Amino acid sequence: MIDLKLLRAQPDLVKDSQRSRGEDPDVVDRVLAADAEHRGALADFETKRAEQKALGKDVAQAQGDAKQALLARTKTLAAEVKELQASADAAAARAIELARSLGNIPEAGVPSGGEDSFAVLRHEGEVRDFAAEGVEVADHLAIAEGLKAIDMERGAKVSGARFYFLTGVGARLELAILNAAMAVAQDAGFSPMITPTLVRPETMAGTGFLGKHADEIYYLERDELYLTGTSEVALAGYHTDEILDLSSGPLRYAGWSACYRREAGSAGRDTRGIIRVHQFHKVEMFSYVTAADAAAEHARFLEIEERMLQALELPYRVIDTAAGDLGMSAARKFDCEAWLPSQERWMEVTSTSNCTTYQARRLNVRERGERGTEAVATVNGTIGTTRWIVALLENHQQADGSVHVPEILRPYLGGVERLEPVA
Repeated sequence: MIDLKLLRAQPDLVKDSQRSRGEDPDVVDRVLAADAEHRGALADFETKRAEQKALGKDVAQAQGDAKQALLARTKTLAAEVKELQASADAAAARAIELARSLGNIPEAGVPSGGEDSFAVLRHEGEVRDFAAEGVEVADHLAIAEGLKAIDMERGAKVSGARFYFLTGVGARLELAILNAAMAVAQDAGFSPMITPTLVRPETMAGTGFLGKHADEIYYLERDELYLTGTSEVALAGYHTDEILDLSSGPLRYAGWSACYRREAGSAGRDTRGIIRVHQFHKVEMFSYVTAADAAAEHARFLEIEERMLQALELPYRVIDTAAGDLGMSAARKFDCEAWLPSQERWMEVTSTSNCTTYQARRLNVRERGERGTEAVATVNGTIGTTRWIVALLENHQQADGSVHVPEILRPYLGGVERLEPVA
């Protein structure tokens, strides 16, 4: 949630934020109206409450008819105080509900516009010229089937469309990616975590995932629990209602979890193979940091992600995501997209977001600063996930159907340098 003090002081800034996201700027005026109503009702309540307390002292000293009159006035005041408190609470609830519908304010320099309005920051690595090598490009599923690494048919038989089995070397390859990612994260100072994948509604709402993309989330109505699409959710809720000590630097966690997404609205998109599926695994970096250091921490996350992609020998580009394509919580998001040879396009493989104090305000996570307690900032970023198998198989395929194994993964695959087709 954005800071209400900022909203009162700079409403035009928040309206510009809404416009850059493609959202309704008039919500800002409705928040301010509800906030003004709350503050007015609260002032009336406090005035009447003070009168009620003063009257209580007078009653104790009065006698006879005067006391009876004061008692009658006390009864009337009690009803008025109760009504004013209810009005103040209702107005506060409306203001907060409206304020929670506002997305985070994008950082300066974030491109305006929607999904296609991103800015390309740089390209890294070389895209292979398969034609020059005499290699006929196969897509990841054809390669995986040759390795007996993915079974889509039985995945659909057991669970439906967009489910799969990783089999044999496919399962080992995913574990190799995730274990390598966790090792890189731990070397970078992150504490490994295995996180819950079911969370309460207040945790899911607190991270900002129940906005316009709520239909992508699985909800277990009987249990009132949500299945998470990233361990970011559980890690953001880990310190809910706590005051943190960040005097020694950020608190950094790396969460490994299964992830679930309904992929609502993606009918017909990437239906072949495991590019866009309902269940996958991921290692997610997450940091609690001071607001002043959040941008630097965000840059650090991106550097770690790029280090991992370079170790996997993948050509990729880095994009600065446009405001209209940011999640509600993000003030800035950098995506790394690997080259996908079979489709001759870039495919997102990892992203990192600076959520500034947005999530922490909703989840009441604070630190002790020079001016008392204040909201911390949160930063998140993916360092390994199932989708990376797609990029690895396609970019490292060989003419004979085998696949080159980058050095970083070999210790987790028994030292093999190449994955061979299974006859």
